[in-house]
Amino acid sequence: MKSKNILIAEDDVNINNLLKEALEREGYVCRQAFSGTEAILLLEREEPSVILLDLMLPGMTGEQVLAKIRENSDIPVIVLTAKDGMDEKLNLLQNGADDYITKPFNIDEVAARVKIQLRHAGHEKEDEKIKIDGFELDIKTHQIWIEGEELKKLTRQEFEILRLLAQNPKRVFSKEAIFTYAWQEEYMGETKTLDVHISNIRKKIKKITDKEFIRTVWGIGYRFAD
Repeated sequence: MKSKNILIAEDDVNINNLLKEALEREGYVCRQAFSGTEAILLLEREEPSVILLDLMLPGMTGEQVLAKIRENSDIPVIVLTAKDGMDEKLNLLQNGADDYITKPFNIDEVAARVKIQLRHAGHEKEDEKIKIDGFELDIKTHQIWIEGEELKKLTRQEFEILRLLAQNPKRVFSKEAIFTYAWQEEYMGETKTLDVHISNIRKKIKKITDKEFIRTVWGIGYRFAD
């Protein structure tokens, strides 16, 4: 099995191509299926690391493809669905989906959710420690040090925000992507919660040093400060 190999099962050509282009920019290898039958045929030839599965597929429905996958595989499956009712979502999870994304979706949110599933499945290789100019993060112990002093009383979400930014120090992340990664739940378009957490992180760092470690990129989101 190739690590970071993503199967995109989506019959809308534009959406499928959009997902492929976005995920390939993240460094993933993508395979495309435009029907449920084609998805099953690709799965018989190569087992991907994660599957993005639309429900409204021709040939075999997404539900049928999911049931077929779960007969003998635990590959992470993220369902793409236009159904936003809680009963429908719970039913998807109970029938074997690992996650779901409601259409229309934000492409950064999709990338963040793929990253989460890869991490859970053990495909994302991470350095145990990240060290950048006075900043040190230990993934195993969930500790962070700023200029040698431990940054204490961090919430889980605050740690995950700093982890995401520090692992990708030159990249700007949208608020949607950061929220999805740190909270591991669907982004609902409200940014106040994330902004409050960013503000709290900055206040905790300020007690140690005046140096900025999170930079705001106006109109886009945040990045790790140089």
